[in-house]
Amino acid sequence: MQASISLIHRIFDLAFNQGDLDVIDELVAEKDVNQVFRWGMPAGRLGLKQLITAYRIGFPDLHCTIEDEIDIGDRSAVIWTMRGTHEGLFMGNPPTGRQVEIRGIIFARTANGRIIEDWTLVDQMGTLQQLGIVPPSSGH
Repeated sequence: MQASISLIHRIFDLAFNQGDLDVIDELVAEKDVNQVFRWGMPAGRLGLKQLITAYRIGFPDLHCTIEDEIDIGDRSAVIWTMRGTHEGLFMGNPPTGRQVEIRGIIFARTANGRIIEDWTLVDQMGTLQQLGIVPPSSGH
């Protein structure tokens, strides 16, 4: 049970916060099954590395925090928050200088000390609204 806590924490701390993409090869199985598309990027390790790179380029001061985590056996559920300032190109959008607070959840299964399957949801609409790319909802 402790391994799944450290796997997700290590990915956020080392890969997202510090830019160490080698940790992805160590902590994510080669045949990881990603159940949700990542902004149109490929599944598995390559897509995760591309996603992290895109966020780190777009938000050079990027910092991710795990807000809550539940671990039962080989399964983990994590709520996280990503904060940063849009100072670089992000998903084809030029810098806006705006600060964002992006929330997401991950549900992962682990085996042999690696993530083997994950469902990751990111508030993509909220991200685009905070950047001013999509107008905020009218509340209706």
